[in-house]
Amino acid sequence: MTHIRKALNGLACMFALVALLAFHGAQADQRDPLLDSLFADLQAAEGPAALKVQNRIWEVWHDSGSQMVDLLLMDSREAIQMGLFGQAEEQLDAAVELAPEFAEGWNRRATLRFMRKDYVGSIEDIQKVLDLEPRHFGALSGLGLIYDRIDQPEAALHAFEEALLINPHMAEIRQRADAIAKELKDKEI
Repeated sequence: MTHIRKALNGLACMFALVALLAFHGAQADQRDPLLDSLFADLQAAEGPAALKVQNRIWEVWHDSGSQMVDLLLMDSREAIQMGLFGQAEEQLDAAVELAPEFAEGWNRRATLRFMRKDYVGSIEDIQKVLDLEPRHFGALSGLGLIYDRIDQPEAALHAFEEALLINPHMAEIRQRADAIAKELKDKEI
């Protein structure tokens, strides 16, 4: 009887470990060592190849390693599409609480807060993203958009330039950065 009980306890521990690993998973996101080579490839790529590398970086960033966090992100995206911003923010709050080291959860909430014109909250979330993944060109671009929206052109230009150093293939960001640089130069004259 004791052998059976030990075997059952061993199985219970094994199932608990499997469940724990299934919940937390292997983290990919911003800690994936593949990102270093992808960022090097992004600098060297041209045309469609650059877009392919950029998309691969986003894929890695979006992999939370947690089914629960992935579900919250998916549900928040659907809520946003339906205009349920409050519900989406609650889901993103839960995602960053469950996975505070997952940069993309913070980035998604920063984007939602930008959409809701909560620029202070968005900037706070972007700072967290950049603390976790300083190469997050999406967050840097978002920061530039916020500063542009609140009429801080120097700060906007700086954020856009930082983003373009990491990902030089963002045409709209480059166009806006060039326009701001010209506006600032014209003001000096």
